[in-house]
Amino acid sequence: MKIAGNQLLLHELRAMAAAAANQKPEAAKSTTPVGQFGDLMGKALDNVNQLQMQSSDLQRRVEMGDKSVSLVQAMIASQKASVAFQATVQVRNRLVSAYQDIMNMPI
Repeated sequence: MKIAGNQLLLHELRAMAAAAANQKPEAAKSTTPVGQFGDLMGKALDNVNQLQMQSSDLQRRVEMGDKSVSLVQAMIASQKASVAFQATVQVRNRLVSAYQDIMNMPI
């Protein structure tokens, strides 16, 4: 965190110096790769899907009488999948709300 803060401060100082010299500041170069929002959402949805498939598989195995899977494992997997899905729905709702707010802004 300290290095990132120093880099940010250095960038701000360069921008101020460039503004004082009436020049355009050079673009800040990111040292960490930043993923696209769509990629992050895709990975999150894949994770939720994987949790749901794992939960479904464990439940099916418990129902079929597989002794290597306990009911506790199946219930925990089910709750994990449920929480992940609910969080995904909440993110979707927030995104839709933000989109509607932006669309309702006067031009």
